Amino acid sequence: MIGVGIVGLGGMGTLHARSVRDLGADVVAGADLVPEQRRRFADEFGAVTYETHEELVVDDAVDAVIVTTPNRFHEPIAVAALEAGRDVLVEKPLAHTLESAERIVDAAARADGICMVGFHNRYAASMAMFDEQHARGRFGDLTHVEANYVRRRGVPGPGSWFTDPELAGGGALLDIGVHALDLALYTLDFPEIVEVSGVTRTTFGTREEYADPDGFGDNWDAEAETYDVDDSVSAFVRCADGQTISLEAAWATNRQESMDFRVRGTQAGAQFDIGDTNLEILETGTAGSDYYADVDMTGDTTVTGYAEQDEAFLAAVAAGTAPETNTVEEALTVQRVIDAIYRSSESGRSVTLAESPRETAARAKR
Repeated sequence: MIGVGIVGLGGMGTLHARSVRDLGADVVAGADLVPEQRRRFADEFGAVTYETHEELVVDDAVDAVIVTTPNRFHEPIAVAALEAGRDVLVEKPLAHTLESAERIVDAAARADGICMVGFHNRYAASMAMFDEQHARGRFGDLTHVEANYVRRRGVPGPGSWFTDPELAGGGALLDIGVHALDLALYTLDFPEIVEVSGVTRTTFGTREEYADPDGFGDNWDAEAETYDVDDSVSAFVRCADGQTISLEAAWATNRQESMDFRVRGTQAGAQFDIGDTNLEILETGTAGSDYYADVDMTGDTTVTGYAEQDEAFLAAVAAGTAPETNTVEEALTVQRVIDAIYRSSESGRSVTLAESPRETAARAKR
């Protein structure tokens, strides 16, 4: 039985703890600065709890560590766990800055253990069905991905770490846009990226009169709280072989909410909601008459991306082999594009995305 330690015992940490427990792992330890969180976690899982991650990663009962803290703390926790010989799953994004993400990748390269990154939407039923149809050649060559993760009003609580750039590193782009961007790059098999253009906006979060009909952010006080991050982003990514990605992400904007993900191919297209269980395939033909063929595929509604991702992580830990997907190298590419979007927005022009020496060496080995 694999002993799992969770660092960050809030909602996401609890979700992972329940998931790995249901998959047969033993939740042996948890770490959090908040005493109340530690007591609740210990009561539910019967786990030893610690105030700091330094204590947890050297616990001999811990084989694997799952990191669900604010983004700024991903690096010190993941690096400490890897250096202690533990296997690691880090929630998305890999880090709060590109430089921090690079240090995690370097630590993972030196470590004996594995390191995965929590992009769970790759494991959703919709994406799994798309992957299988794509592998069979149904879509032909993929040319463009439209990726949306848009909330009409859904800014996390002002004054929380989500709206503090020192802790989060960014706003809507790093929080939810990262899901859509990662899925787009994954769909295109992480092509070589040559140019990124983007605009980030801070429009709604600083308003004293912020309409929040669903009560997504409680106790709104624009003057008293920290809000110095983006609440929406529009971006365009151009790849070396002509493939493109358009990205729309927002915590708040005046349009209908959407998690719509659309893929264009030379033979067929596909669309689904990010994280959903259904997939629609869009085809045409000439048999008998020119026609449109729209095929609806319904996946297993009991399959969740989180459970499938955690199962893949535990399988990699048990086998002692590096994961085939959700690698730190892929997460670093996502982080580099995010960094380029922010730089493009700041400069007001597109940014050329040159490969790092690490990526050049990796591409040469393919």
